[in-house]
Order: sequence, then structure tokens, then C-alpha cells
Amino acid sequence: MILVFDLAGPLIIYSLLHSAGMSTVAALIISGISPALGIVIGAVVDRRLDIIGVVVLGGLVVGTVAGLISHNARLYLLEGAVPSLVFALACLVSLRTSKPLIYRFAVEILGPDTHKGREVIDAWQYRGFRRAFAVITLTWGIAYLVEVAARLVVVAIASTGPALFFSKLVPYGCAICLSIWTLIYGEREKNKAVAAAGDNGISPGGAAGDER
Repeated sequence: MILVFDLAGPLIIYSLLHSAGMSTVAALIISGISPALGIVIGAVVDRRLDIIGVVVLGGLVVGTVAGLISHNARLYLLEGAVPSLVFALACLVSLRTSKPLIYRFAVEILGPDTHKGREVIDAWQYRGFRRAFAVITLTWGIAYLVEVAARLVVVAIASTGPALFFSKLVPYGCAICLSIWTLIYGEREKNKAVAAAGDNGISPGGAAGDER
């Protein structure tokens, strides 16, 4: 669904409309219908609109309003920076909470009632594992701030077509790379924390305060 509605959809719609003579800003705004439609379909299927969908829709609205008011295609292209910036700041702010954002996402994605999800939840009692997810969340936050900065540079210097392609593709490429690294690093740190706790005579089912 992501490939169709968020990546291919906007690029194809923009190319067709712009080639047919429509203005750049109008073609960009109409191309935003595709990802919005994807979010709505996903919400209907899942019977809920998640926070990421809300933020992305908010970014589309901001870009549309900016484009309509300014008639500036570059301002519209910055709509994708809104979700990335909000997500980056949410990651960094969550480091001050009891559980960082990426840990919460990991549990949600794996499923708290699945075997893998329970492993992650149980491992939270270990200090090393908690520290690892703080590092992971900090890395995601910084990476998406860099992605926002790169998007601003590309939108400022590139023509509309390449800038649109970059703004749609790079966030997903960033997410895929970070996800792979998170899985590898998180699993390694979990095993290290469990092994260290075992050496200290702490059972995997021990209380959260057993290993501090």
C-alpha cells in the first residue's frame, strides 16, 4: 500500500498532470490526494487512525495551504518535512519519559501478546537493554533531523520533479535502514543484558528493579 499510495501515486499523478499543462503547484496539491487516500483506506481497514497517519495528514494540509497561499511549489514540497520533524522531536522528548518512543513502537509492532513481544517486554527489566533503547531512540531522532535538513536543501536547490521524488523516497529509505540496524542492535543488546543478568544470578522473570 505504501508503494502505491505514498511513493508511486504522487509521482505518477504529478507527472501526468504537469505534462498535461497543469501548473506545478496545482499538480503537486492534487498528487497529495494519493497518500491521503492511502491513510484513509488504512484507517478504515484497521478501524483506527494512528498518530503517524494524523501527523502525515497534518503535513499534507500544511503543504496544501502553503501552496495555495504562496503559489510556491517549494513551500508545498516541505509538507513532508512536517511529519519527519514531529517524529524526530517526539523521539528526543520521549527520552525524558519512562519508556522511549522506539521501544513503545517495537512492542506495538511485534505485538505485546506474541512470543517476540513478550521477550522485549521482559527484557525491559535489564538496565543494559533500557540503555540500548535510549541509544536507539536518540539515533532515530537525530537521523530524522538530518533527513529534514537534507530535504530542505534538496527542495531549495533541485527542480520540482527530483525534489518530489527525494521527499517521497528518502524518508522510507531512512526508516528501512534504521529498522534493520535497530533489529540487529536491539537483539544483540537484549542477549547481552540477559547474559549479564544470568551471570549475576538474576532470573529472566525477575523484578524490574533487580538489575540496575
